[in-house]
Amino acid sequence: MPYRYLLLSLLLSLLAHRGLADDGYRLWLKYDQLPDAGQRKVALRNTRFIAVPTNASATLQAAARELQTGLQGLLGQAVPVGGEARGKGGIVLAVAPDPALGREGYRVAVQDGNIRISAATDVGVLYGSFALLRHVQTGQPLAGVSLSSQPKIQYRLLNHWDNPNGTVERGYAGSSIWKWQELPEVLDPRYQDYARANASIGINGAVLNNVNASPRLLTAEYLRKVAALANVMRPYGIRVYLSVFWAAPKVLGGLPTADPLDPQVQRWWTAKINEIYQAVPDFGGFVVKANSEGEPGPQDYGRTHADGANMLAEALGQHDGIVMWRAFVYKAGPNGDRFKQAYEEFQPLDGQFDPKVLVQVKNGPIDFQSREPFHPLFGKMPRTPLVLEVQLTQEYLGFATHLVYLGPLIKECLEADTYAKGPGSTVAKVVDGSLEQHRISGIAGVANIGSDRNWTGHPVGQANWYAFGRLAWDYTLTAKAIAQEWTQMTLTRDPAAVPTIVQLLDQSRSIYVRYTTPLGLHHIMGQTLHYGPEPWLAKSARPDWTAVYYHRADAEGLGFDRTAQGSNALSLYYPPVQQQWGTMATCPLNYLLWFHHVPWDYKLSTGRTLWNELTTRYYTGADSVQWMQKQWAQVQPAVDPALHADVTARLRVQQREALWWRDACVLYFQTVARRPLPPGLPPPTRTLADIKEQVDTYQLR
Repeated sequence: MPYRYLLLSLLLSLLAHRGLADDGYRLWLKYDQLPDAGQRKVALRNTRFIAVPTNASATLQAAARELQTGLQGLLGQAVPVGGEARGKGGIVLAVAPDPALGREGYRVAVQDGNIRISAATDVGVLYGSFALLRHVQTGQPLAGVSLSSQPKIQYRLLNHWDNPNGTVERGYAGSSIWKWQELPEVLDPRYQDYARANASIGINGAVLNNVNASPRLLTAEYLRKVAALANVMRPYGIRVYLSVFWAAPKVLGGLPTADPLDPQVQRWWTAKINEIYQAVPDFGGFVVKANSEGEPGPQDYGRTHADGANMLAEALGQHDGIVMWRAFVYKAGPNGDRFKQAYEEFQPLDGQFDPKVLVQVKNGPIDFQSREPFHPLFGKMPRTPLVLEVQLTQEYLGFATHLVYLGPLIKECLEADTYAKGPGSTVAKVVDGSLEQHRISGIAGVANIGSDRNWTGHPVGQANWYAFGRLAWDYTLTAKAIAQEWTQMTLTRDPAAVPTIVQLLDQSRSIYVRYTTPLGLHHIMGQTLHYGPEPWLAKSARPDWTAVYYHRADAEGLGFDRTAQGSNALSLYYPPVQQQWGTMATCPLNYLLWFHHVPWDYKLSTGRTLWNELTTRYYTGADSVQWMQKQWAQVQPAVDPALHADVTARLRVQQREALWWRDACVLYFQTVARRPLPPGLPPPTRTLADIKEQVDTYQLR
């Protein structure tokens, strides 16, 4: 880097840490001095030292460093790190058995005049240290502080869809943060900051590469690079995982087959796994996408998903690793229902998977839509641990342009009741293993992280990364409480601005749904980039990539009939769910068009006909973006000027595109419904032909 650019970089970094500029790099780990720092010093007894055990592990040293950095910033005082407690007025880090907290839980309490952070393991102490800092950052009382917590889900992972060439599939925040061409020699400081951010919210695993995997990641060259990343992550309690290309034994090993029951293939995987663990002793395991969207898999050889997953699990042998086999599978078929396909392939395999295997299931049955009913596999595979997969990158939610807080979306899925064992059999209890007493459990978020300085493209996109980690640790937290934490730690502590921002975040996802896919519409976005509206799309490489496949609009009505009179996908759920969703009169309006083909003049519980309710929601949704703009404008004095201006500009784009969605969908569905707009709704100023031309031009990009 030329000298002048190095000086500029250092200057910008200095300004950011002095609070004079905020480029978003520090995420929620902004240890800017508290306005009442003097009072907090008293509450912390003028903290004089941080005591760590003799011969502290790298993880305990990381905890001590974080506390030292955080307290110096928050309280404006230097706090030395020492080897043992020196009287009172310190913070003591202690590893001590505590059966009540499990392996990763922590306890923070006042003891003998010191604040003691204790856990059964050093990583638990690390989590406790971050919890104490969060407590201080969010203005919680410190006198007699008493905190304790342990994670409800064992494996809490980010899935990166990053490729070796630096691109990120469905990435909207720049290129990959992994600089494969520089590894293993050059370790970007960003890697450690990534690990710190994840550890601060309890994420303990990172899948480094795309589920549409390149076999290169399994070569000796790339395993050295993976090992270098693992070395950075390890002190922060994060294990690395890889997505694997099923046909790797053929591509890399020169074998004539990738049949999981072929002894040559089994030996190849065993040798490769031993090689991986030689490079990365704490390697976490594999994610596999197989026989989906053209990816190879065991079905190519007449084998099942269980055959493939079990072969990898057996090849892991005594290594402490797992296999997460994705259930996202579907095949082209004009007469079928993609909603049912994962269920039909995986549910019959329940009980056939190795104990090291978890089946990874998306939150809904289609593909990360802005609102989906919970996936019918939850509750229907009692003998198989399931990983919940959610998407943090906003593939179908406005990319990095639209402000959409996903905490409510994740909570909506976790709180959904499957009725597998009666009322209260929530998706959360399926995922954490408690419903069926599974010994392992997992949750995965498809990362929204890239090389952009602010990590996530849209500054508020950071809130989705944060919310995922907090809910993965403790799904009983509310989305609003998490939004408040994030706002106070990231944007402002101003007591008037915080509730305004929290309300904006809390409403943002429902507003997005209203101006894009109200009443249960789904999969009507542009076909190539998955951006913008294209409800008229009727031809594609496969029928279930079109919009008309899903909305089924005709002269009679709108929606996909999934009752017994239609595809009967509703039968995949337990009877109480079928009863609630099975009739138009009882089905929640948010899921209505998911399960019913509703006549245009059918009167809904709102008192409006379907047509009038649909168009009203499109209009009020688009209008609500103006409300979002006003809310954001109100907090300008309390938010960093550069950051506020960034979000303000994006909200202007969001308003323009909300109108684009509104006009495209209303005008298109009007050509089928042949009904006038309800009184009081002004007609769009452009024609459907104009909008189609705009979409066609956009798709060329």
